Order: sequence, then structure tokens, then C-alpha cells
Amino acid sequence: MHASTFYLLALAALQGVTELFPISSLGHSILVPALLHWPLQRDADWFLPFVVVLHLGTAGALLLYFWRDWAALIGGWLRARGGTGNAQARLLWLLVVGSIPAGLLGLLLAHKIRALFGGYAFAAVALFANGVLLFAGDFWKNRAATTDLEALSWRRALGVGAAQALALIPGFSRSGATLVAGLGVGLNYEAAARFSFLLATPIIAAAGLLEVPKLLHAGVPHAMLGAIGLAGLLSGACAWLSTWFLMRWFHGHEVRALRPFGVYCMIAAVAALLLQP
Repeated sequence: MHASTFYLLALAALQGVTELFPISSLGHSILVPALLHWPLQRDADWFLPFVVVLHLGTAGALLLYFWRDWAALIGGWLRARGGTGNAQARLLWLLVVGSIPAGLLGLLLAHKIRALFGGYAFAAVALFANGVLLFAGDFWKNRAATTDLEALSWRRALGVGAAQALALIPGFSRSGATLVAGLGVGLNYEAAARFSFLLATPIIAAAGLLEVPKLLHAGVPHAMLGAIGLAGLLSGACAWLSTWFLMRWFHGHEVRALRPFGVYCMIAAVAALLLQP
């Protein structure tokens, strides 16, 4: 295996795991390569297409894992003729409402925010703050009333969806923010995780699909095509395994389920600052 291919696959695995674990994929993609001195050519013409393929792999994994949910949601929406006449149709509309804030902010501000806050030290500090946020989620879970996902109000769904925008800042996790927001409005861990992953699917897929034209016109060297395709598959496989693990983790834990991830984020952030290249 060529050395550059090894690092691309390593980044793909890192992306696939950290995109869904509540520990910030964007923060890790800044901190880990810098700490380990990975020779990644981020300014190369093929690098953006490579990242696009990773996101599409993650979105594909989420669709594969939750395909029964999406089939039920779409089926319910069709039976309700586009209305909210059943629980599945209503949940689909809740996901649409929840996707609007992060989608708009992502389109308008993503590049500006990452340009301002994409540095190594800031990503490490934000990762520490993400750990604090996860501890807060466990605190709110112990005090929030139980709410069924299908009974979630439109206002609360909008609030959970808006929390995704926090992930535009490197170091904050999309899944972490929506999990904590879900717990804050009264969902249990498993319901909050399900809503978080369903919300993430269209956002991650749209982010990748919007860049597909660049992928088709980037002039990617033929020698890189195989490595990029393999990286996308690896990212998807890691994302599927992460989803499988997390759904079982949150199903089996009703207290302090976010605390291990919070501890990890804090330790990793302090270590990254102490070892800063």
C-alpha cells in the first residue's frame, strides 16, 4: 500500500467513527493529523472531492442502518397525503422542521465559521467545551420529564435541529449537540439518539451532494480514484459500526450515558493542548 493511501484510509476511518460518536469529527480531523504529522495535502485539487466521498459514505451508512425507519416515515407520509395524520408522517415533518436551521446556517456561514475558528488551539478548546456540554446532557436527563419522540412539539423539534449548527464550529459534535438538546426537551437516551441520527442523515447527505459537481470536475488523478473510493467505503463501514454500537449503548443506559464521551473529550483536549506541535 502506498504511504499516502494509508493516511487517506486512516482519515476515512477517523471520519466514519467521529462523525457519529459525540466527539466531533471536524475537531478530530484537525487535531489528530497535526499531532501525528500525517502528510495530508489539504490544498490539493483532489482533497475536497475526497472529503465529499467520506461524507457520502457516512450518509449511506445511516440510510442503510435506518432504512426501515425511513421506509415507515415515507410510507406514513404518503398515507397521510403529505399531512400529519399519523405518527410516522408527523415525525417526518418534525425532521424536516428540525433540518431547516442547520441547513440554512450551513449554507450561509459554514466556510466563514471554519475560516475564523478552524485553528488547532481553538479546536482543542472547543473539544473540551463539547465534553462539558455532554456532562450537562446527563444532568438534564436526570431532571427532564419523559417525552415520546412522536409527541415532540414543533418548537422543541426546531430547537433540537438548531443545535446541529453548533457543529459548524470545529471541536463541537453534531450528534453530541442534538443528543443533549434531545435530552433537554425530555427524550430518553435512545429516542434522542434516534432523532439525532435521523436528523443527521439529510444534512450530511446534502453537504456531500452539494459538492458532487466539484467532485466531477476536480480533475482527480486516476491513481487516486481507487484510494478515494476505498476510503468512502471504509468511512461508511466505520459509520455503520458506530451507529450499531451507539444505538445499543443508549438502549442499555438510562443514566450518565454521555459521561464517558465527555471525559474522553476533556482528556483529549488537554492532551492536544499540551502536545501542540
